[in-house]
Amino acid sequence: MISIDLNLVWTIINLVVLYLLLKHFLIGPVMNVMEQRRQMIEDGFKNVQTAQDDANRLKQEYETALSGAKQESVQLIEDARKNAKAEYDRIINEAGEKADTMLESAKETVRAEREQTMKELKSQIAGLAAASAARIIENNADDKRSQDLYDQFLKEAGEGDGNADT
Repeated sequence: MISIDLNLVWTIINLVVLYLLLKHFLIGPVMNVMEQRRQMIEDGFKNVQTAQDDANRLKQEYETALSGAKQESVQLIEDARKNAKAEYDRIINEAGEKADTMLESAKETVRAEREQTMKELKSQIAGLAAASAARIIENNADDKRSQDLYDQFLKEAGEGDGNADT
Protein backbone atom coordinates (compact mmCIF):
# COMPACT_ATOMS: atom_id res chain seq x y z
CA MET A 1 0.00 0.00 0.00
CA ILE A 2 1.08 3.37 0.51
CA SER A 3 3.98 3.84 2.60
CA ILE A 4 4.74 7.04 4.22
CA ASP A 5 8.28 7.76 4.09
CA LEU A 6 10.11 10.24 6.21
CA ASN A 7 11.16 12.09 3.09
CA LEU A 8 7.60 12.49 2.15
CA VAL A 9 6.76 13.99 5.54
CA TRP A 10 9.67 16.40 5.30
CA THR A 11 8.63 17.35 1.82
CA ILE A 12 5.08 18.04 3.00
CA ILE A 13 6.38 20.05 5.94
CA ASN A 14 8.71 21.94 3.61
CA LEU A 15 5.84 22.65 1.27
CA VAL A 16 3.60 23.89 4.09
CA VAL A 17 6.38 26.11 5.48
CA LEU A 18 7.16 27.33 1.97
CA TYR A 19 3.48 28.07 1.44
CA LEU A 20 3.24 29.96 4.74
CA LEU A 21 6.41 31.90 4.03
CA LEU A 22 5.30 32.70 0.48
CA LYS A 23 1.88 33.68 1.75
CA HIS A 24 3.35 35.90 4.43
CA PHE A 25 6.23 37.49 2.47
CA LEU A 26 5.13 37.29 -1.15
CA ILE A 27 1.43 36.71 -1.64
CA GLY A 28 0.33 39.13 1.15
CA PRO A 29 2.40 42.10 -0.09
CA VAL A 30 1.55 41.36 -3.73
CA MET A 31 -2.13 41.22 -2.81
CA ASN A 32 -1.76 44.50 -0.88
CA VAL A 33 -0.07 46.13 -3.89
CA MET A 34 -2.79 44.78 -6.17
CA GLU A 35 -5.49 46.07 -3.79
CA GLN A 36 -3.79 49.47 -3.67
CA ARG A 37 -3.63 49.54 -7.46
CA ARG A 38 -7.28 48.51 -7.71
CA GLN A 39 -8.19 51.27 -5.25
CA MET A 40 -6.04 53.77 -7.16
CA ILE A 41 -7.74 52.80 -10.43
CA GLU A 42 -11.19 53.15 -8.84
CA ASP A 43 -10.18 56.55 -7.44
CA GLY A 44 -8.93 57.51 -10.90
CA PHE A 45 -12.28 56.50 -12.41
CA LYS A 46 -14.10 58.45 -9.73
CA ASN A 47 -11.89 61.48 -10.36
CA VAL A 48 -12.42 61.20 -14.09
CA GLN A 49 -16.19 60.91 -13.58
CA THR A 50 -16.15 63.91 -11.25
CA ALA A 51 -14.04 65.89 -13.73
CA GLN A 52 -16.37 64.90 -16.55
CA ASP A 53 -19.41 65.93 -14.49
CA ASP A 54 -17.72 69.26 -13.70
CA ALA A 55 -16.85 69.72 -17.37
CA ASN A 56 -20.46 69.01 -18.37
CA ARG A 57 -21.72 71.42 -15.72
CA LEU A 58 -19.28 74.11 -16.87
CA LYS A 59 -20.28 73.44 -20.48
CA GLN A 60 -23.93 73.88 -19.56
CA GLU A 61 -23.14 77.11 -17.68
CA TYR A 62 -21.12 78.34 -20.66
CA GLU A 63 -23.95 77.54 -23.07
CA THR A 64 -26.43 79.28 -20.77
CA ALA A 65 -24.14 82.31 -20.50
CA LEU A 66 -23.60 82.31 -24.25
CA SER A 67 -27.34 82.13 -24.85
CA GLY A 68 -27.84 85.00 -22.40
CA ALA A 69 -25.11 86.99 -24.15
CA LYS A 70 -26.77 86.38 -27.51
CA GLN A 71 -30.11 87.53 -26.15
CA GLU A 72 -28.45 90.56 -24.56
CA SER A 73 -26.70 91.44 -27.83
CA VAL A 74 -30.00 91.13 -29.70
CA GLN A 75 -31.63 93.37 -27.08
CA LEU A 76 -28.78 95.89 -27.34
CA ILE A 77 -29.11 95.97 -31.12
CA GLU A 78 -32.87 96.40 -30.83
CA ASP A 79 -32.41 99.22 -28.29
CA ALA A 80 -29.85 100.88 -30.55
CA ARG A 81 -32.28 100.68 -33.47
CA LYS A 82 -35.06 102.18 -31.36
CA ASN A 83 -32.75 104.97 -30.18
CA ALA A 84 -31.58 105.63 -33.74
CA LYS A 85 -35.21 105.74 -34.95
CA ALA A 86 -36.14 108.14 -32.14
CA GLU A 87 -33.14 110.34 -32.96
CA TYR A 88 -34.04 110.21 -36.66
CA ASP A 89 -37.64 111.20 -35.89
CA ARG A 90 -36.44 114.00 -33.59
CA ILE A 91 -34.09 115.36 -36.27
CA ILE A 92 -36.81 115.13 -38.93
CA ASN A 93 -39.31 116.90 -36.67
CA GLU A 94 -36.76 119.56 -35.78
CA ALA A 95 -35.94 120.07 -39.46
CA GLY A 96 -39.66 120.28 -40.25
CA GLU A 97 -40.17 122.85 -37.52
CA LYS A 98 -37.21 124.88 -38.81
CA ALA A 99 -38.57 124.64 -42.34
CA ASP A 100 -42.01 125.77 -41.12
CA THR A 101 -40.39 128.66 -39.25
CA MET A 102 -38.39 129.63 -42.32
CA LEU A 103 -41.52 129.37 -44.48
CA GLU A 104 -43.48 131.56 -42.10
CA SER A 105 -40.59 134.02 -42.01
CA ALA A 106 -40.46 134.03 -45.82
CA LYS A 107 -44.23 134.56 -45.99
CA GLU A 108 -43.92 137.43 -43.52
CA THR A 109 -41.09 138.93 -45.57
CA VAL A 110 -43.15 138.62 -48.76
CA ARG A 111 -46.15 140.19 -47.02
CA ALA A 112 -43.97 143.05 -45.75
CA GLU A 113 -42.43 143.55 -49.19
CA ARG A 114 -45.92 143.48 -50.74
CA GLU A 115 -47.09 146.13 -48.29
CA GLN A 116 -43.98 148.18 -49.03
CA THR A 117 -44.59 147.81 -52.76
CA MET A 118 -48.25 148.81 -52.27
CA LYS A 119 -47.14 151.89 -50.36
CA GLU A 120 -44.68 152.74 -53.12
CA LEU A 121 -47.39 152.20 -55.74
CA LYS A 122 -49.80 154.36 -53.81
CA SER A 123 -47.09 157.00 -53.63
CA GLN A 124 -46.48 156.68 -57.37
CA ILE A 125 -50.24 156.82 -58.01
CA ALA A 126 -50.48 159.91 -55.87
CA GLY A 127 -47.56 161.38 -57.82
CA LEU A 128 -49.26 160.50 -61.11
CA ALA A 129 -52.52 161.97 -59.86
CA ALA A 130 -50.73 165.14 -58.84
CA ALA A 131 -48.92 165.27 -62.19
CA SER A 132 -52.18 164.69 -64.03
CA ALA A 133 -53.87 167.35 -61.97
CA ALA A 134 -50.96 169.69 -62.70
CA ARG A 135 -51.28 168.97 -66.45
CA ILE A 136 -55.01 169.55 -66.30
CA ILE A 137 -54.55 172.80 -64.50
CA GLU A 138 -51.60 173.79 -66.63
CA ASN A 139 -53.19 173.01 -69.93
CA ASN A 140 -56.61 174.00 -68.81
CA ALA A 141 -57.81 172.01 -71.72
CA ASP A 142 -61.26 171.04 -72.66
CA ASP A 143 -63.20 168.10 -71.32
CA LYS A 144 -61.93 165.86 -74.07
CA ARG A 145 -58.34 166.50 -73.07
CA SER A 146 -59.24 165.98 -69.38
CA GLN A 147 -60.96 162.72 -70.23
CA ASP A 148 -57.83 161.55 -72.14
CA LEU A 149 -55.58 162.43 -69.18
CA TYR A 150 -57.97 160.69 -66.79
CA ASP A 151 -58.00 157.57 -69.00
CA GLN A 152 -54.21 157.67 -69.28
CA PHE A 153 -53.97 157.97 -65.49
CA LEU A 154 -56.27 154.98 -64.98
CA LYS A 155 -54.33 153.03 -67.55
CA GLU A 156 -50.99 153.76 -65.84
CA ALA A 157 -52.47 153.17 -62.38
CA GLY A 158 -54.00 149.90 -63.58
CA GLU A 159 -50.65 148.71 -64.94
CA GLY A 160 -48.90 149.62 -61.71
CA ASP A 161 -51.56 147.84 -59.64
CA GLY A 162 -51.35 144.78 -61.88
CA ASN A 163 -47.57 144.56 -61.31
CA ALA A 164 -48.00 144.67 -57.54
CA ASP A 165 -50.11 141.47 -57.53
CA THR A 166 -47.56 139.35 -59.45
